[in-house]
Amino acid sequence: MAARIRSILTGSTTVAAAPAASIPVLPPGLAGSTEHRLVWWRKTVDPHLEPPDLPSTVDVRVVLPEHPRFDGLRERLKVAEVAFRSVPHWIEEELVSSVGPAGGLVPVVASAWLSEVGGLVPDRCDPVGGDGALAALLAFEVLWDLHEPVDPATVPDSTPADRLVPAEWLPFLSFPLLNPAQSQAAPHILDTDEHLLVAAPTGAGKTTIGKLAALRSILQDGRKAAWLVPQRSLTDELNIELEAWRRNGLRVERLSGEYAVDIEKVREADLWVATTEKFEAICRTGSLQAALGEVGCLVVDEIHLLGSPGRGALLEALLARVRGAESPVRIVGLSATVSNAAEVAEWLQATLVTTTWRPSRVTWQLPVLPASTTFAGGSRMREQAVVELTERHTAESGSVLVFCGSKRNVRSTAMAVAASRGAPVHTAAADDVDELTKVCAAVGVRMHYADYEHKHAAERAFRAREADVLVATSTVAAGVNLPARAVVVRDTKIGGEPMDTSTVQQMFGRAGRIGAGETQGWSYLLTEETERAAWQTRLVAGYSVYSRIYDSLADHVLAEVLQARITTLADAQAWWVETLAHAQGDDDLEPVQAAVDFLVAEGHLTGVRRGDDLVLATTDLGRLTARMMVSTYTGQRLRRTLGLLPVPQDPDSAEDALSLVLAVAVPELAGLPVAESVRPAVATAIKAGGRTSRITHTTSIKGLGSSASTAPGDLAWAALLVTARSPHLFREPRRVVAGIPVATVHPVLEQAPRYLSWLAAQGVLGTVHPWIAIVAADLDQRVRWRRLVPRRGAGRLLWLCEQMATRARAKDLVPAMWRSAVDSGLRAPDWKPGVPPTGCELDQAGYTALLRDRVTGATIVEGETGAVVSGLAGAAAVAWRGKVRGPVVVTKATTDVDNPRDPESDADAGVAVFTRRGDYRATGWLAAYDRLAVPEDDPEPPPPARRPRRGFGAA
Repeated sequence: MAARIRSILTGSTTVAAAPAASIPVLPPGLAGSTEHRLVWWRKTVDPHLEPPDLPSTVDVRVVLPEHPRFDGLRERLKVAEVAFRSVPHWIEEELVSSVGPAGGLVPVVASAWLSEVGGLVPDRCDPVGGDGALAALLAFEVLWDLHEPVDPATVPDSTPADRLVPAEWLPFLSFPLLNPAQSQAAPHILDTDEHLLVAAPTGAGKTTIGKLAALRSILQDGRKAAWLVPQRSLTDELNIELEAWRRNGLRVERLSGEYAVDIEKVREADLWVATTEKFEAICRTGSLQAALGEVGCLVVDEIHLLGSPGRGALLEALLARVRGAESPVRIVGLSATVSNAAEVAEWLQATLVTTTWRPSRVTWQLPVLPASTTFAGGSRMREQAVVELTERHTAESGSVLVFCGSKRNVRSTAMAVAASRGAPVHTAAADDVDELTKVCAAVGVRMHYADYEHKHAAERAFRAREADVLVATSTVAAGVNLPARAVVVRDTKIGGEPMDTSTVQQMFGRAGRIGAGETQGWSYLLTEETERAAWQTRLVAGYSVYSRIYDSLADHVLAEVLQARITTLADAQAWWVETLAHAQGDDDLEPVQAAVDFLVAEGHLTGVRRGDDLVLATTDLGRLTARMMVSTYTGQRLRRTLGLLPVPQDPDSAEDALSLVLAVAVPELAGLPVAESVRPAVATAIKAGGRTSRITHTTSIKGLGSSASTAPGDLAWAALLVTARSPHLFREPRRVVAGIPVATVHPVLEQAPRYLSWLAAQGVLGTVHPWIAIVAADLDQRVRWRRLVPRRGAGRLLWLCEQMATRARAKDLVPAMWRSAVDSGLRAPDWKPGVPPTGCELDQAGYTALLRDRVTGATIVEGETGAVVSGLAGAAAVAWRGKVRGPVVVTKATTDVDNPRDPESDADAGVAVFTRRGDYRATGWLAAYDRLAVPEDDPEPPPPARRPRRGFGAA
């Protein structure tokens, strides 16, 4: 079965080819800005450098370290009348020259040297010309201007906030002064109603600008405001910062995927702080449409992430709705410096406010490492370079933030830095997180990555300067605000993929942050000699925002039809004209036409021809898919693959098949990396079918061949099997389940329920085979409530507990109701009507209505050609024979349901009944999901015996 599933999915997803290793092209405007003239510009770390003897027509400049060792060179340069700049912590060696052998003008050529870091011997690298050399010239100019001596009298002062904003706003601001960037933006926010795009360097105080925009909407205009941030960690950070707003009477609600939504609180809130994904989900919720109509301002943090492959398309579709001069919602976009900010502002029809001011000066450098042919060798060189760069700054009581491309590199780099400080790292294995944390923390080194359980303690220690080195993955770059004096970017790839320019710029922006009390910052990107010119070109060119909407265009068209902003094909074409993709030159209407055709073909939309136009409407499947924010393309893969499989003959094979299809067909699950050390445990869990009782010396995969590469989706498949078959492992919090770190499987258990719920909800629609809907419904509940140790068939009982609890309180109420029911001997939600049980949040009428939406009273009597369903009206009955299923039949008091015809006359037949609210029942082996399995049906190890009590209180 596994081989067949993988063969069905093979080739259905196009994998983009890796980009060729070449020097990027500078934008025409930037390339044309460099005047072709005689230059000899040298960055040096050689104290014995002799000033060149060149004609007076040549522009000669030198950048050198600000160190006493270079006093002699400075004197020689003064005598030779050569301009120079002294820069603290300078380590680059590079020559940019357009001087030919006879002193004539030639095309610019740039040559770098290997950097003297980590014990490397400086050696000249191959020269580069063309855009690589022009980028080197521009980089030198940026550096030269950055370190031009500044007259303190010309530095702009901060402005008292009460000069620019109403006095009643002052309690909501963190500081009584507005810095120059904030002072420049404030009049645009207060005195106009126009959309704004504020582009400013990292650290320029854009959060205060966002606060002013939100306060204008709430306090002056009497409307709500919404503040969108790209990551959950930023909702946490902003939520804490806005605590003062709550104390001053404003209602602030945080909305992100990990927090249940209290609809009433959301309606009443003055300010919503939300991730883009959560805000879009609210836009698709009918019950909140009135509250959305009260939003007067949309503050979009990190708006340059419009160009992000992951979340850019969703943000673009959202902004396309509210852009334009006539919009009732004001957009205030906060952006880091991007090279095409004016283009984005023009698309938004917004005023662009740009500032180059920032409270500290940040110098970036690209230390050059020799090209390495082995991963281990290259990794070792990078660690040695990190150690030396870290020592340079911590020796002066500075803090250093080190970014790595993987958590494995985080651990090994932290060990290297700690070892250089005398820590006994040899006593801690790289995978012994607790011991490694203890050893590193003892010498002021901390770690930070997404699923690291000590990351919040690491943040606190770094902020309090109890640790002066933090080694982290890229999550800190755009997430938690952890400023430092110096930033070292160890790797140029994340998870094997090249890092994008915006990520590096965000990392660089952490250096010299005013929040750390710094006035200067230093940023380093470690590059091999073969990639340095390309990176220098990217950083000089800057990050540009380009539309990412193509890959998920059908999803956004469907969302617009759901919200009635698109009702015809002509509307869809008009909507397309509003997108950034169209503004950036795509005038072809074919993409949106193809998206509509796909949605109609997949059953998400209906299209009725009316004259020359096509009237569009969402189907039940379309509404379900859009509101659950399931990708239509992923949904197609799931339904297509499951539909091609033979109908399973028992629950075990059904759960194996469904969990594997989910693991391989959903990109977020299939693409999860598996650490080499975890691969044997993953393979063993799959071989044992997720049952730890079957993991023995004979089934364990170890020794020869145990480290073979895992296939895409194996981690997710193993996690789902273990969760379904060995839920007792989750009874108590633990770090490892079946040999797999819990932190590693967490993304699976967080993402999978959404797709299982989507499949389960299609049972009543008849758009998937009943076995798929019922097994998905049961697995969905068992995965989400795994800590309750639910066995097979627990889904219906857990479903009713959820229905009795409000969503906001489900986490607290469902466990108590579940335990009460199970302790009472209940195995299914089929009790008689009466007084609602303890913990039920529904009133008597709501509770009675819920009980009527069960399948409790249904009776299914099978015959030779079909079945008779009685005792339940208004439900959906579906009959099947083999893979062929019949139409949905709405049940009456007594309903005949005919089995469909199937060429395979000997195929098994059956009938399933679904209610609109989510209950179900079926014949055959699917009856195993009617009620909770007893231990002998689905064995599991008993809970560990309690140790006898001793001492005080012992019996």
